[in-house]
Amino acid sequence: MKEKRSIIIVALIVSIVLMFAKFSAYFITSSNFILTDAAESIVNVIASAFAFFSISLASRPRDVNHPYGHGKVEFFSVFIEGTLIGIAGITIVFKGTYSLFFPHEVQKILTGAIIIGITGAINGGLGYYMINRGKKLNSITLEADGRHLITDMVTSAGLVIGLTLMYFLPYPWLDSGLSVIVGIYIVVTGYKLLRKSIAGLMDEADFTVVNDIVNILNAQRKVEWIDVHNLRAQKYGHELHIDCHLTLPNYFDLNRVHDEVKLVDKLVNRNANVKTEFFIHTDPCLPNCCHYCSMPNCPIRSEPKNIDIEWTMENVTRNKKHFEQ
Repeated sequence: MKEKRSIIIVALIVSIVLMFAKFSAYFITSSNFILTDAAESIVNVIASAFAFFSISLASRPRDVNHPYGHGKVEFFSVFIEGTLIGIAGITIVFKGTYSLFFPHEVQKILTGAIIIGITGAINGGLGYYMINRGKKLNSITLEADGRHLITDMVTSAGLVIGLTLMYFLPYPWLDSGLSVIVGIYIVVTGYKLLRKSIAGLMDEADFTVVNDIVNILNAQRKVEWIDVHNLRAQKYGHELHIDCHLTLPNYFDLNRVHDEVKLVDKLVNRNANVKTEFFIHTDPCLPNCCHYCSMPNCPIRSEPKNIDIEWTMENVTRNKKHFEQ
């Protein structure tokens, strides 16, 4: 968690410095096109500040009021960031459209292009670093902030190209027209972040995560684990919570059942690369399970095994034993 906070603090400091650099470029050139990047840099600063707050809150241990921890705040952080990006993009589109009809003179274009190019390169390097660390640390906030910086880098690259065109093609409408295009791109980026945050807040199924868990269980399943069903996964920041039903032989005593449940927990936590909390409900096997059960020397078997059922996301997530599929 200390590493997450350190990365966000660095991102916040860099964002403040680059914001002043971009506004300097705007005041030098009076370019609406550059203003699009400068306006978005304000969002970078606010987003990094809120990301620092959310990561600090998410690091708090679970308590009576928050039995699953505070990790959900990271989705709220992404929601705020996406909203701010969207507002900035809409504002840029309106201002650029207005300036298409009432253009003004742009000056010292190459100076502005150099400043924007440098800020874009810095944001790109920092953004890629934050995305990689965010994935490794399972932090949606770091990853979202990093993608925002990558968006800033792409925007800056487009600005440099556009400013170069403006230098050689001095059309009055070109500055505003390009700013509208960039504004639309920023709006789309904000929408994607909003979509991702709402999916997390609404506990939308993350099929990639569920599929990874199913593959781990399927690859290392034991004969005692007759079937797994009603598997559901929820992400709370850097932690994953899973509940499922595990069918075991009905003649196992409570100690044996506990050992098998604990083994499933250890297996996933060792291989899933994400801290996972399991809530496993155990079901006793039924006679209808025999035809796909591999348990050797079973004292209650009613029929021989005649089929292998591979665990897939489809049959593991259903609230039914596999013979009911």
